[in-house]
Amino acid sequence: MSDAPLKVWLEREGTLLRVRLARPRANVIDQAMIAALANAFATHRPGQGLLAALLDAEGPNFSFGASVEEHLPGRCAAMLGSLHALLLQMLEWPAPILVVVRGRCLGGGLEVAMAGSLIFAASDASLGQPEIQLGVFAPAASCLLPPRVGQAAAEDLLLSGRSVDAAEALRIGLVHAVSADPQGVAMEYFERHFAGKSAAALGCAVAAARAGYLRELRRQLEDVERLYLQALMRTRDANEGLEAFLAKRAPRWEHR
Repeated sequence: MSDAPLKVWLEREGTLLRVRLARPRANVIDQAMIAALANAFATHRPGQGLLAALLDAEGPNFSFGASVEEHLPGRCAAMLGSLHALLLQMLEWPAPILVVVRGRCLGGGLEVAMAGSLIFAASDASLGQPEIQLGVFAPAASCLLPPRVGQAAAEDLLLSGRSVDAAEALRIGLVHAVSADPQGVAMEYFERHFAGKSAAALGCAVAAARAGYLRELRRQLEDVERLYLQALMRTRDANEGLEAFLAKRAPRWEHR
């Protein structure tokens, strides 16, 4: 049995790239998963009729989030750098990426989902950025959430760390559709809106729609990454929160 963190294949006569997180039940976004995703999108570049990608996950959950171990001091700089590079790579990929989410989609998992175009959620989906509960914050989500859901709704999720169900995610604009069969709805969207189009035109349309957004996002990611590494990770509480999570105990905050 393969222990590869990802499954990748082509469908619809090469017009649809399928990418599937393949480490259920958590599908943790660790360095191995990030590298596999980056390789999948680098290897399969739109051209010769490739019109879109569909990203989903094996098991009951899309992803529990990023690896907490890899956010500890000494490892978090490399982790954040590779994750943020992946998110930019996905947003610069010259075709739409449809994302299907079931179960929990949290932390770094939701950040990866938001680097796609549209999110199709199952009725049981739960989406959130719980990082603040560990005494840290979500750098990429701090940049990706406000354009999707508005500043107030983004701050609600980022500062509370609460998760929203599929219905609320749809109401605030975090997901595009909710269904008992989100993959079927995503495939129907592909067939109705992308199949038969020019891949060249679609690629240019994606680039045009995101041009200003990507310029600002690159700057924002640099700023929040610097804040995370140079300010947050020098606090006692950030390290306490991560260590408490790994030790499965309640954190003891000292507010410094």
